[in-house]
Amino acid sequence: MTSEPTRIVGVGAGGHAKVVLEILAAMGGYDVVGLLDADRRRWGTALHGVPVLGGDDLLDGQYDGGVSHAFIGLGGAADTRPRRRLYEHVRSVGFEIVTARHPTAVVSASARIGAGATLAAVSVVGPDARLGENVIVNTGAVVDHDCALGDHVHVAIGARLASGVVLGEGAHVGAGATVLQGLRVGEGSIVGAGAVVTHDVEVDTVVVGVPATVLRSLSAQ
Repeated sequence: MTSEPTRIVGVGAGGHAKVVLEILAAMGGYDVVGLLDADRRRWGTALHGVPVLGGDDLLDGQYDGGVSHAFIGLGGAADTRPRRRLYEHVRSVGFEIVTARHPTAVVSASARIGAGATLAAVSVVGPDARLGENVIVNTGAVVDHDCALGDHVHVAIGARLASGVVLGEGAHVGAGATVLQGLRVGEGSIVGAGAVVTHDVEVDTVVVGVPATVLRSLSAQ
């Protein structure tokens, strides 16, 4: 007997939503009933055939209508805070936020993956790695063994975390960047695209370059 697909609503209808929609289609077992987005210009349009129903104010109605699962379709190119706020809001309504894991992602059996994670195509999560809630490991990114990623972290396309790296909550590692083994990137910090991190990064700090150096402090803004 074939089980019915899980009905799910996407919150956010931008580029990252396209990625998650394709992951869910590849996984199978989900029926995406619609997308919600704060941008009025997207209302009444469709994304990969999925209608954008309106704004986030429709969340309660979706939940009351029997949709109890959601995904976060907002990525966050460098600032992870909007995605975090959206995740927390959707959770507060009562939705279960699904983990989207592409079939080509390589995830060790000993890795621990938090709720709401996105593991994109050909990403790698190594043995005994620990990922918090709402983490993105984007296309082709590598999280090696024994890494620990806090909630709401984004490891961007092609970035590489060597073994034992620790990323604080809300940290962002840019496209193609590398963090060497055993280093720590502080909460809310940003590693610029293509950077090579050879020393620990303090909290709320932006680092860029090869080797990475401090560009500015976010806490001073």
